[in-house]
Amino acid sequence: MSDDISQLNFGASARLYKWPSLGNARREDRAPYMVAEATLDECIREFMAKPEKARHLYEIRTVPQAPLVPEILSPEHIVELSRLRDFL
Repeated sequence: MSDDISQLNFGASARLYKWPSLGNARREDRAPYMVAEATLDECIREFMAKPEKARHLYEIRTVPQAPLVPEILSPEHIVELSRLRDFL
């Protein structure tokens, strides 16, 4: 797995999306909208700058990098990638 980690491309293109919300809960009846288009690294940084209690409303979409990066990154996955990025 360490080889997979060293090959992660944080410079890959990515988009940060936010789900419409009501009472701080995702509105699954509406589609998320794009709030940023940048590199995976920049989208992770922008996500991490959001208040922790609102992060569940965001996701990042990027080019998949098997096995560690799927096409749509959940908030939990983004936090883990942020930790990994800081470790590298």
